Amino acid sequence: MSWLILAFSGVLEAVWATALGKSEGFSRLTPSLVFAVALAGSMGGLAYAMRDLPTGTAYTVWVGIGAVLTVLYAVLTDGEPASFLKIIFLALVVGSVIGLKAVS
Repeated sequence: MSWLILAFSGVLEAVWATALGKSEGFSRLTPSLVFAVALAGSMGGLAYAMRDLPTGTAYTVWVGIGAVLTVLYAVLTDGEPASFLKIIFLALVVGSVIGLKAVS
């Protein structure tokens, strides 16, 4: 259960990171509210998962999921360029997250 909650919290990390960028310095209400709710949910889920999982593993998986999804969202919707190397490095992050799950 902790792994599932951690994965969902990683998704929420991508949501709050994206909303933070779209809030334009908290000057736009809707993205600012999405940021606050997603941040609270993401941190709460991470804290819950860390009751059963090692801190370093949980934090790394959480950041990895959030970072990869944030970049993918930006590439797919905001026109961020996707280079061959960017895709390789994102794949390495995903592989690292899978590896941490496998050895835990």
